[in-house]
Amino acid sequence: MISVSNLSLRYGKRTLFEDVNLKFNQGNCYGVIGANGAGKSTFLKILSGEVNQTSGSVTFTPGERMAVLKQNHYEFDEFSVIETVMIGHKELYDIMKEKDAIYLKEDFSDKDGERAGELENLFAEKDGWNMESNAATLLSNLGIKEEHHYKPLKELDGNQKVRVLLAQALFGNPDILLLDEPTNDLDIDTIAWLENFLADYQSIVLVVSHDRHFLDAVCTHIVDIDFSKMSIYTGNYTFWYESSQLALKQRGDQNKKLEERVKELQEFIQRFSANASKSKQATSRKKALDKIDISEIKASSRKYPAILFNNLGREAGDQILQVEGLSKTANGEVLFSNVNFMINKGDKVAILSQNSLATTAFYNVLSGRDQDYKGDFKFGVTISIADIPNDNSDYFEGKDENLVDWLREYSGTDADEQFVRSFLGRMLFSGDEVLKNVKVLSGGEKMRCMFSRMMLQLANFFMFDEPTNHLDLESITALNNGMKDFKGTILFTSRDHALTESVATRIIELTPKGSIDRMMTYDDYINNEDVAKLRAEMYK
Repeated sequence: MISVSNLSLRYGKRTLFEDVNLKFNQGNCYGVIGANGAGKSTFLKILSGEVNQTSGSVTFTPGERMAVLKQNHYEFDEFSVIETVMIGHKELYDIMKEKDAIYLKEDFSDKDGERAGELENLFAEKDGWNMESNAATLLSNLGIKEEHHYKPLKELDGNQKVRVLLAQALFGNPDILLLDEPTNDLDIDTIAWLENFLADYQSIVLVVSHDRHFLDAVCTHIVDIDFSKMSIYTGNYTFWYESSQLALKQRGDQNKKLEERVKELQEFIQRFSANASKSKQATSRKKALDKIDISEIKASSRKYPAILFNNLGREAGDQILQVEGLSKTANGEVLFSNVNFMINKGDKVAILSQNSLATTAFYNVLSGRDQDYKGDFKFGVTISIADIPNDNSDYFEGKDENLVDWLREYSGTDADEQFVRSFLGRMLFSGDEVLKNVKVLSGGEKMRCMFSRMMLQLANFFMFDEPTNHLDLESITALNNGMKDFKGTILFTSRDHALTESVATRIIELTPKGSIDRMMTYDDYINNEDVAKLRAEMYK
């Protein structure tokens, strides 16, 4: 168990947490959520001892072992991949190193022999003889091929390093597991494996993630950071979100009687309890929801940006986009080849690839940013395009202007300041915030500016390359809803499973050997056996 008592953290005049009292129990997975800057990652660092709190205490059940997903990707560069994983079980690793050091002594004494014997017993008790094979199995499950296991970690690319560091955190089944954005840079198959692993995990897990599908799949509870306080709610992210929205709606309905509001909340809980049987965490979550207290459900103070793509401008004709034999090679690597498809009016197409460079290159070709490709593509004459590129730095670097002036460039010469301010207001920029210089904006703020720009373009064809990057959960939810409601045509790539599943009506996957094109939802696509066989062949 983890017990947090009267915890406070202040940086000068700024208070991040104030008098926080929480308990985390064995067998539960806690999703830590909050707006950007609320202190989610900092709270995990307090638990791990990396950051010291201003006041209060954190205590653990004696003897419990903690593991943390490391964010420093260079810390273990000089170690082999397999040794990096074994370091995750520090006690067992230290026993192994001390034992090996004794055996290497030239002047081996009787005292050394006694110590070696003690260490051998400890090593065997803790399953040390299977240490290396267990580490190898974990690496393979996370997509690190055996040929890489004994290479120095520094020889692996960034995505592979993330998997190795995740294996390090998971190694040896720690009693407490702290994971900060564990799905970053993981592919579909590896995320699915991690979801199943954590759903069956019987220790304490705290996870920070912006992936709503992941939070729903693994979490039994949600820790909400709001107004410098923390509260634990039973259920996964979707339960927290929908219950808080229901409570907010009820709070606004002053005329509804108390007993009617209670009945509405009870029916909501019963409905979610019935649906919990579909979850990987079915048993524990259903029991928890059945016992939930009505008073636990509270309205959230979260503000959601109004990302509304409800004005198409010109109506699109029947000719949308034709792609024929499109191929792209970069630095000698084939990113995709012989891609052929025709987009239909109203299609919402998720563009996939195991290589993120391929999808970005694809959008750069279609947007005209990249002229070095083979094949052909043609948009219909009625098509007007707006896009969100993976890298939006060209829109902000070298700019020395405030948000109003920046957005006015995309709103036409006749737009007055009040009109522009209204669009910024939808993106939660209010008051003097609209006078901020664009040079000092955070990644999330820049993305919200890009959405404002997109709404002003009145396009009927959208392209999004990883639009959820840098966004908090509230902005992701608002974007998800805006994309679902958009009446035009969309091509998009996103690592957000929930967004892709709820928006896409068609899947096109780019591979070095061609493309796969299916009229189906994302979940149907990744669970389809015929598609799985074809994907394996295309990436072979």
